[in-house]
Amino acid sequence: MGKKYIEVAAYFDTEGKIVPVMFWWDDGKSYQIDRVLDIRRAASLKAGGTGMRYTCRILGKERYLYYDDFTNRWFVEVPDKVS
Repeated sequence: MGKKYIEVAAYFDTEGKIVPVMFWWDDGKSYQIDRVLDIRRAASLKAGGTGMRYTCRILGKERYLYYDDFTNRWFVEVPDKVS
């Protein structure tokens, strides 16, 4: 598994928490985040790296979205390409 950095639209709530609402894939397609189910500090065991892990419901499926607070970038885990 590897990391795929993505563009994310998010807002800060009144307590300063970052809440993602939408992201864009590299082909330009956008996906709305239906609901954020959980937010916790965690490592991506599949892709490496640590930061805030957002468990999100996107198109009815649960997916992890990571915010790397060291580099200030968002990423998702993606399978390595098969040669």
